[in-house]
Amino acid sequence: MLPQNLLSQERKLKLRWFVTLSTMPLLGVLTAFGLVPESELGIKPAQLSVEEITLPTALANNNSASHRFWRTERMQRGDTIVSLLQRLNVADADASEYLRTRSEAAAFRKLSAGTEIQAETSATGALLSLRYLSTDATQNVIERQGDEFVLKRLPAQLEKRLFVRTGEIQSSLYAATDAADVPDGTASQLIEIFSSDIDFHHDLQRGDKFTVIYEMTYNNGALVDSGRIQAAEFINQGQSYRAVYFSTDAKHGDYYSPEGKSLRKAFLRSPIAFSRVSSGFSGSRFHPVLNTWRAHKGVDFAAQTGTPVKVTADGIVDFAGRKGGYGNVIMVKHSGSRYTTVYGHLSKFARGLRHGQRVSQGEVIGYVGMTGVATGPHLHYEFRIGDQQRDPLRVALPTARPLSAAHRAKFQAASAKLTAQLEQLRDTNLAKLD
Repeated sequence: MLPQNLLSQERKLKLRWFVTLSTMPLLGVLTAFGLVPESELGIKPAQLSVEEITLPTALANNNSASHRFWRTERMQRGDTIVSLLQRLNVADADASEYLRTRSEAAAFRKLSAGTEIQAETSATGALLSLRYLSTDATQNVIERQGDEFVLKRLPAQLEKRLFVRTGEIQSSLYAATDAADVPDGTASQLIEIFSSDIDFHHDLQRGDKFTVIYEMTYNNGALVDSGRIQAAEFINQGQSYRAVYFSTDAKHGDYYSPEGKSLRKAFLRSPIAFSRVSSGFSGSRFHPVLNTWRAHKGVDFAAQTGTPVKVTADGIVDFAGRKGGYGNVIMVKHSGSRYTTVYGHLSKFARGLRHGQRVSQGEVIGYVGMTGVATGPHLHYEFRIGDQQRDPLRVALPTARPLSAAHRAKFQAASAKLTAQLEQLRDTNLAKLD
């Protein structure tokens, strides 16, 4: 028989369980646990088994010269040879001395921030080779040969990959290309390709879509450059516009519709990518500086000082200098002097630009500023036919030369494949197209 005090404790414990179980349904939760002996489940008792396992013999010397290691770093602002080698896990006084003092290694000491460098070392930190890609796509390799270092310049092993991105306009083109992870250079190409058919300053609407297939160039697995768009589609206000790139020879190529019609107009609509119109073409507007009503025979594009300005068509520089209210201005004549474009209020001109120089469509000729009569940084752009200014955003632009009959058959074969891919990818959001 249990002592009285133990019986009392047992009753209290049962009462607590009763109170707990009776109140739990009020909380909508009921949990039950059951323990059953193994013998009732028919499970055999566990047995311990011990076996001897022979482990592989460790290497006699973990610092063997046959062990090689690769590490990649990027040049940072303020880097010295010593600090960079430390991040690359290089502990080699001879290598440090060579890179700091030898004339053939001078280019290494002048690398700009962001340049990717790869180092191969031994287990003890001795430098075996060092390589980086220069701006002219040359692979520069510093290699240990015995007790000496040798510099080699080799053609870069470049690899081109095709990528596809799709996007939809929700707020702005900037936001859509960022959300689709489209590189800035590719986004600028997209605008240039369709700028003759779409006014990216006024015509974009929520729900407009784009699909773009473009190249990316890699070297040793590292991204070098975002290349040319190979095919693209832009759906603006329900209207589909498509472009396919086609090379007529090793040096020349252009964009065409799937039917072979050239998409490149003789003139771009805008000399600045990703900008807004701050003042349009008008027969009468109130001038913010002169405080009087007068005609505005051009279009003002608001942009930060230093924004690149591109010539809108092939031509010859007729004037580059300072002129009255225009401030620093460039005037370019096109198509046998019938057309002239004007670029005013520039902060500076492109290096080497001069009177009589030939310029190609899309070439940077100057930079946005606020010289002359201007209240803030912007580009004043004029489009003249003869001596008469026309609205550059509305005037009918002449087209470029069409695809020749000799290239049409080859183009149709290339176009059919890319157009089919655009069809399949229109409503997808893939990351890579192999």
